[in-house]
Amino acid sequence: MSSSSVFAVRELALNACAAGVAGLLALSGASSRAQTADAADPIASSAEPVVLADAQRIQITGHYDNAVGLSDAASQGVIRAALLKSRPALRPGEVLEFVPGVIVTQHSGDGKANQYFLRGFNLDHGTDFATTVNGLPVNMPTNGHGQGYSDLNFLIPELVDRIEYRKGPYFARNGDFSSAGSADIAYRKQLDAPTAQITLGQNGFRRAFLGGSTPIGDQHALLGALEVQTNDGPWTVPENHRKLNGVLTASWGTAQQGGSVSAMGYDARWASTDQIPQQLIDDGAVNGQPFGRFDSLDPSDGGRSSRYSLSTEWRQADANGHTHISAYAMRYRLQLFSNFTYLLDDPINGDQFSQTDSRSSYGLAASRQWAHPLGPIEARSEVGVQLRHDRVHVGLFSTREREILSTTREDDVTETSIGLYGQTAVEWAPWLRTVLGARVDRFNFRVDSLSLPANSGRTSANLVSPKLAVVLGPWRKTEFFINAGRGFHSNDARGTTSRFDPKDPATEVAPVPGLVASRGVELGARTEIVPGLQSSLALWKLDFDSELVYIGDAGNTEASSPSRRHGVEWNNRYTPNDWLLFDADLAWSHARFKGLLDDRVPNSVDTVASMALTLRENGPWAARIGPWSGSLQWRYLGSGPLIEDNSVRSAPSSTLNLRIGRRLSAHAELTLDVFNLTDRQVNDIQYFYESRATGENGPIVPRLHVHPAEPRTARLSLRVTL
Repeated sequence: MSSSSVFAVRELALNACAAGVAGLLALSGASSRAQTADAADPIASSAEPVVLADAQRIQITGHYDNAVGLSDAASQGVIRAALLKSRPALRPGEVLEFVPGVIVTQHSGDGKANQYFLRGFNLDHGTDFATTVNGLPVNMPTNGHGQGYSDLNFLIPELVDRIEYRKGPYFARNGDFSSAGSADIAYRKQLDAPTAQITLGQNGFRRAFLGGSTPIGDQHALLGALEVQTNDGPWTVPENHRKLNGVLTASWGTAQQGGSVSAMGYDARWASTDQIPQQLIDDGAVNGQPFGRFDSLDPSDGGRSSRYSLSTEWRQADANGHTHISAYAMRYRLQLFSNFTYLLDDPINGDQFSQTDSRSSYGLAASRQWAHPLGPIEARSEVGVQLRHDRVHVGLFSTREREILSTTREDDVTETSIGLYGQTAVEWAPWLRTVLGARVDRFNFRVDSLSLPANSGRTSANLVSPKLAVVLGPWRKTEFFINAGRGFHSNDARGTTSRFDPKDPATEVAPVPGLVASRGVELGARTEIVPGLQSSLALWKLDFDSELVYIGDAGNTEASSPSRRHGVEWNNRYTPNDWLLFDADLAWSHARFKGLLDDRVPNSVDTVASMALTLRENGPWAARIGPWSGSLQWRYLGSGPLIEDNSVRSAPSSTLNLRIGRRLSAHAELTLDVFNLTDRQVNDIQYFYESRATGENGPIVPRLHVHPAEPRTARLSLRVTL
């Protein structure tokens, strides 16, 4: 696709979203008045009744659909939109922190994909955690920056209806990148009322959101949303982050029988401050000039990203079962300029490099669920097929102040995958249920290397992944789980055909396998024996055949030994009444390479924790001081080894986030968010490697590099509904 046609598609998509939102705000004003009661209490409007397997009925008040009898694993669940509205998020990707055990940080500009931590993994930018938004896959295979690159900056939090999460490779429906876990983020098809929200914050943060929906005939609806955001951040070099984002969705029918068509458009650009040596921060100077935590060693770093898509889904339920079909087409672009080592390799021009990714992606998924009693035994089966096709132009270049100096590698890649899966759930007794499944995946890779033809080629890979779940109970509102399964992640296609180092063509390298298998087991329990408390405990283990990683700044794939991780997760949700919620998620993990003397897995954080206290506006204080609400969340990212011998470890970080809300009327609400409430000097990420900055002439030795977390930051939002 030419640059002019991409520009036309981008303008068409964003203009359509803007026009759609403006029209919907006008059209839906009248229809929204009938929904005023729900709009005044968005948490109550999200509540749904839940039916348990043993026919008990429990009314869940809108935060979680994780009751006993609804899951196949202790580490599986659903998060409702109501909880997302109760706590603040510094960046869109932090909505994944509502998944128990997940911590989300950033090591560069806010337009770049986040860093994700879960189950002893530094998931980098998304490898081994599969994410979808509104039915679209987020992870990018054979990405210019990193395998499985998962950029959630296009997410619009106001549109999220629920997050369905699963951890471990135990679920037949999940394929590539899902060994550690997965999250499906579902958007709403209708809004309770037309909504406008303005947010103002420190460091040049400005955000505007407009959204609305309106009925069109019988059981049809049109939803539109538009987001505009700017932010400079606390950095000495202003981030100058500019984001434009839009969604337009037409839907019909019901959740069981109907469908939708969605157009989405996102465009962002930014400057970034990458990680910097801790030594220079401690010295307070670089080459005689003052230097601090928020300074940059290369002010030309930054990037641009865009994502435009058209997707559709169709659902039909009949007397025998349920059929679901979905498809999408997506156009994606990424250009990054990064410099992590500064003047180490090239003292004259510097070490900045550019990574580019321009792709078209297409996908199709179809599944069928049906009940089929096995004599007196109840059973339900599901079969499905998942197709994905990516055509990618990807490049790596040496640059200076964003000007290309030379080409390290440039490739045209075609990657096609097909996954077939099936599973059958059998209720052998009121206290025993099993789910037996399997999936078969095939990947075809074609690489045409434009810079080094010897690295061109075609390869393929296959994998069969069995899955098993055993659910025991419930007894006294308590059930137990046994889970096992095989999973995998794909490797960068370029690594499967490379035979020579792109930086040194005289050096031979070994191709890597296309798929890397994992094997996991989990023992878990979930209970509601204490009134108002949902509590779950999971003991898990995950083995990987290899931790092969594509090194984006070198243009090759680096192999490491097989690994083993195990750990414990304890998650709690306590709602003693309808105005108080307490969350406590604690996770400990142990990560090691197999067969090595120095066996620590770098950046494998051993402990993460999150606790939050949420007060709804209908508390006992409402009659005296009005409808105030609030939440206080504690986030903890523990220590981890930075090199294999464990001689250097990262420092843990602990922060508090605060939200205070005041409903001004039935149609207006004011919210204050304060991030890093106690203004702690902690880091979002820490690495240990060699680098050289301006004026440094001593011996080169590895040293600690950090990207600081933002200092105390306040944002004030006004939300108005019609």
